Amino acid sequence: MRVISTLLLCVVASCAHATDHDELDATLLAPFRGAAGSGARTFRIVLDHPQPATASTVAWRFDLAGADGRIRRSWRGAQLLNGAPVTIDIAWNGSFDTGPAEPGLYRAILHADDIEQAWEIAVGAVGAVGAMHAIPPPAPLSLAPSPWQIVLGNLHSQTGHSDGGGDLASCHGAQSPQSSLLGPGAAFAYADHHGLDFLVASEHNHMYDGATGTNANADPASARGLYQAGLAAAADYSRAHPGFIALYGTEWGVIDNGGHLNIFNATGLPGWERNGAGALLADIDTPKNDYAALYTTMRQRGWIGQFNHPAGSGQFVVDGEPLGYTADGDAAMVLCEVVNTNAFSTSEREDETRRSIYENACNQALEAGYHVAFSSDQDNHCANWGMSSTNRTGVLLPAGQARSQQALLDALRARRVFATMDRTSSLLLTANGHLMGARFVNRGPLQLLVDFVPGAGKGAARVAVFEGVPGRNGAVTELSDRFDTTITPGVGEHFYYARVTQTDGNILWSAPLWVSQQAGPTEARRP
Repeated sequence: MRVISTLLLCVVASCAHATDHDELDATLLAPFRGAAGSGARTFRIVLDHPQPATASTVAWRFDLAGADGRIRRSWRGAQLLNGAPVTIDIAWNGSFDTGPAEPGLYRAILHADDIEQAWEIAVGAVGAVGAMHAIPPPAPLSLAPSPWQIVLGNLHSQTGHSDGGGDLASCHGAQSPQSSLLGPGAAFAYADHHGLDFLVASEHNHMYDGATGTNANADPASARGLYQAGLAAAADYSRAHPGFIALYGTEWGVIDNGGHLNIFNATGLPGWERNGAGALLADIDTPKNDYAALYTTMRQRGWIGQFNHPAGSGQFVVDGEPLGYTADGDAAMVLCEVVNTNAFSTSEREDETRRSIYENACNQALEAGYHVAFSSDQDNHCANWGMSSTNRTGVLLPAGQARSQQALLDALRARRVFATMDRTSSLLLTANGHLMGARFVNRGPLQLLVDFVPGAGKGAARVAVFEGVPGRNGAVTELSDRFDTTITPGVGEHFYYARVTQTDGNILWSAPLWVSQQAGPTEARRP
């Protein structure tokens, strides 16, 4: 089974009294493969608005599109929601009006409000991409000797320092802030024991007063002290367990008219809340929902961040523009979460099917001019840190380098990152020898090589290389469906990234490469 998105929407009728977790949840479970010998399968839409101020009606549309983008079949409806989840099953017999669907890959697309989420599905026999697409010499980075080691982990989770750490027997949503006794130390030990190479505990910055709202009686010293205790727990665990990287940070912001983002390396607590006496319940004053000001603070302090489960409208607004660009933001933001598991999953078997995709919003950020790589996280609020699903963020560290907090942060800054829904597979992209994440000047032809290393029994059902223009605020387009692509870009700025869909339906994304194409036959590195 597959998932189309958890949509973080504020229903207009109830925004006036929204809380941080007041959001519409719209997911689509869609099997990658159908019944044997046909494309038949049942899609399942689940709509839920768990904290509505009033009942609301949600309009939805589900499309099946061909490889050419043409819509072949549509379903639509309007569903009343009043605090309980609603399931809508759509049985498809594998046929269109013209007859049975031809073998191949199709796109299943869910529309809800102004958000679009899409996954590929297979009809008929769809095997691995043929050997004619194999990467020619020089050998891909995945084949030894490689200058890199790959570490896999989860960059987004909560513990008992905010609203996470819920006992798996009873966890079904966000916990009351600081109600769980399972703090970051327990989370790091759990992730380490279950085979992750790193875990980030990213606690909600406005819950250090022990409340979802503002606690008028909160002690500023206690809030600041709890954040410092988290930093110490991460440092202590990393020192005591070589090979595992424990990192403690914060998830800044709120959903309503805001947007969540992770700050990975803040040495003090950023916040906006004040107690009844007017004392700041944080170390650094960062006005609520002022993303331009936050980015400036982050750049000045050397902090780096990630857009969490981003939406293309209503979030990260700067000067009225969602995901609005600033030079400070570009310097500070290094990642965009392209896949996220259901935040309240209780699975410890990596079999959670409700995974959400945000590629459209990440592309919007790239087109706005942000230099961000893709990440794949789990947003765990229950005590199953990194184990709800097989999705991971892969990070490239120099071969032979000790695994440390600083090594991980340096790699994130360099965007040496790939996002994978299958922890056994990896994906890299190079351009004229430059590794993904790089920015360089190019003259003449540009060879893009996709280095996909599948896990046992896996293969590539489809590879796609995408091209966009930073600062254009336009649409990312597919450039190629080959592992090896050589082009001569037009003079100007470009970015490229690769996406591979496996034969089991899981997807991987490389980090982008940013190319400044200039006239002339030779290539030179950007200083």
